[in-house]
Amino acid sequence: MNKFYGSIGFLLCLLVLCQGSGTDIALDAKATLLHRIDSLNLLIYTCLLTLTVLTIWVFKHRRVSWLHETGLAVIYGLIVGAIIRYAGKTNQVTYLDAHPAPDTKYNLSVPPDILRFHFPDKIQINSGDAPVPNKTYAYSFRGEIVNLEQNEIDLKATFDPEIFFNIILPPIIFHAGYCLKRKYFFRNLGAILTFAMVGTALSALVIGSLMYGCVQLMPASLAASFTFLDTLYFGALISPTDPLTVLAIFSQLKVDVNLYAMIFGESVLNDAVALVLSGAIQNYEKRYSNDGGFEITAFLGAIGDFIGIFSLSLLIGALMGCFTALMTKFTHVREWPLLESALFVLMSYAAFLIAEVCELTGVVAVLFCGICQAHYTYNNLSSDSRNRTKQLFELLNFLAENFIFTYIGVSMFTFPKHHFDPWFIIAGFITSTLGRAVNIYPLSFLLNLGRKPPIPMNFQHMLFFAGLRGAMSFALAIRNTVSEARQAMLTTTSLIVIATVILQGGAATHALAYLRIPTGQGQNDENETLPYRDVRSSTPRGGGDGNTGEKARLARLWGAVDSRLLKPLLTHARPPLTETLPSFMAPVARLLTTTHQYTQGIVPVYIDSTLRRADSDSDLCIDENAVPTSIDPQQIWPGLVDTRISVEGITGSNI
Repeated sequence: MNKFYGSIGFLLCLLVLCQGSGTDIALDAKATLLHRIDSLNLLIYTCLLTLTVLTIWVFKHRRVSWLHETGLAVIYGLIVGAIIRYAGKTNQVTYLDAHPAPDTKYNLSVPPDILRFHFPDKIQINSGDAPVPNKTYAYSFRGEIVNLEQNEIDLKATFDPEIFFNIILPPIIFHAGYCLKRKYFFRNLGAILTFAMVGTALSALVIGSLMYGCVQLMPASLAASFTFLDTLYFGALISPTDPLTVLAIFSQLKVDVNLYAMIFGESVLNDAVALVLSGAIQNYEKRYSNDGGFEITAFLGAIGDFIGIFSLSLLIGALMGCFTALMTKFTHVREWPLLESALFVLMSYAAFLIAEVCELTGVVAVLFCGICQAHYTYNNLSSDSRNRTKQLFELLNFLAENFIFTYIGVSMFTFPKHHFDPWFIIAGFITSTLGRAVNIYPLSFLLNLGRKPPIPMNFQHMLFFAGLRGAMSFALAIRNTVSEARQAMLTTTSLIVIATVILQGGAATHALAYLRIPTGQGQNDENETLPYRDVRSSTPRGGGDGNTGEKARLARLWGAVDSRLLKPLLTHARPPLTETLPSFMAPVARLLTTTHQYTQGIVPVYIDSTLRRADSDSDLCIDENAVPTSIDPQQIWPGLVDTRISVEGITGSNI
C-alpha cells in the first residue's frame, strides 16, 4: 500500500513539474514573440531612415530644394504610421481587469508605479504538505489607457518619452554647441540673447494668454480641462524653434552669415530657455495654493527657479568642458586617439547626466559643454580625434534629427493618446504665429535703436519665417499626456511641427527670393567653426550688436581674459601663464604650464591684411577692425618673430 501511495505522489510531482515546464515554454514563446516585434519595430525605423537617406541623395543629385530631408522623414513616417494603424490587427494585446482592494491606500491622482498580480494557490500534493508557492507578476505603469484594442505593433511603435530626453536630444544639442559659429555668434550676441531669452518668454506669455482666452470660448468639456497654467505651458513648449531646413538652404545658397548666426543662435538657446521655462511653470503650479488669486510668492519663486536652474546648468556644462580640457592637456591620452575620443564623448554626456541628477536642465548643460569643448578641448585633441569627434556628432545629429521627425509622423497614427479638437488646433496655429511675430518685430525695433548696422526689415521677415517648430516642442509635449489637456497639446504640437517643417521649410527658397535677400556672393572666413561652410557676410566689417567702439572694448576685455588666462590654462596656447600671471603666483603658473607651451611657436597670420592668431578659434568675438593691421606683433606676443605666411589655398581648418 505504501508503494501505491508513493507511486501516486511521484505521479503528482511529475504532473507539477510538467505543468511548470509547460508554463516556462509558454513564457519563452511570449518572450520570443515580443523580441520579434521589437526587432520588427526597429527594422521599420531603420528602413524609414534608409529610405530618407536615399531620397535625400536623389534630391541633391537632381538639385531639388522644395522639400528638405526632415520633411521627407515626416512624410515617410505618416505613410508608415497609417499602414501600421489600418493595415490589420495582429497579435492583439491581452488584458485582465483588476480592481484595488477596499483597504488599499494609494494616491488617486498619481497611480502606483508597479502592480503586483498574485495567482491563487492551486496545488497541494499531500494534505500535510505546504502548498506550492504562488506566482506573482509585476506590471509597470505606462499611463492612462485610451484604446483597449491596440495590437503589439501599435504599442512597440511608440517609445518611452524619456528616451527622447536622455538619449536622442543630448547629441543634437551638443552638436549645436560643438559646431557653433562662435565668431559670428558672439558678434550678434545681443540680438541672439534678446530673441532667445526675452523673446521666448514673451512669446510663451502671449501664446498662453491668447490660448486661454480661446479655450474659454470653446465647448465646456474642453474649457474645464484647461487652466491658465496649462495654456502657459503650451506657450512655453511651442515657442522654441528648429529652423534646420531653413539653415540648410542658407548654407547651399550662401546667405548672409550674420542672418544665419542670428537664426541658428536663437534656435540653439531658445530650446534651453523653453525647457527651463516650462519647468519654472510647473514649479509655480506646485507652489500655487489654488485660492483663485495671483500668488506673488510662487511667481517670484518660479522666476528664481528659472534663473537659478539656467545658471547652475550652464555652470555645470562649462565646468565639465573645462575639466575635459585639463584632462586632455595634462595627460598623454592623445597618444591613443580612440581612448581620447571615447573620453571626450563620455565626459560630454556626463555633463547632461550630472545636471539631470541634480534636478537641473541637462539640455543647457550639454549645450554650453559643447561650446567649451569646441573652444578649449578641441585644441588639445589629436588630429584623428578632432576629425572623429566632429564627424561622429555630425552623424549622430543627422540620425537623431531624422529619427525624431520620422517618429512624429508615425506617432500621429500609432500613439494612443492623441486628442483631436479642431478648435484648439486652429487656435494653436494662429496663436503660435502671433507669438513668433511678437518675438521678432517689437524686439528688432528695440535692438535697432542701438545696433549698427540695424537689422533690415527683410531680415526681420526672414527671422519670422524661420520660426519652424521641431524636436524640442515635440519632446516637451509627449513627456506628459495623462490629462485631456496635455493630449490636446500633443496633437496640436505634432500638427504644427509637421506643417511648419513641410510647408515653411519647402518655401524657404521662395521666401529668400521674395524678400530679396542676397545669396551666392563671397565665401565665409570661419570654415573651422561652421557646420555649414558656404555662407557669406554681406554686412560691413565690424557689423554686429551695438556701437563699434563699445563692442571693441568688450571684445578686448574678453579677449584679454581668454587669451592670457583661460586659453593658456586649459590648452597649450601661448603666452604661458608664467608670463601672464603675477610673480607671486609663479609656482602655480609653472605647475600649470606644459613643456609644449614653452617650446612651441605661434606664427601670426595675416588674412585680408588682418592680423590673426594661428589657433583654431582665436577670433572668438574680436572684431577685425578692433585689431589694426599696422600693429607690432611684439606688443601682443613678446619674443615672437613677425613672420608672415601666405594663406592662398589654405582652408580655415588648416589655419
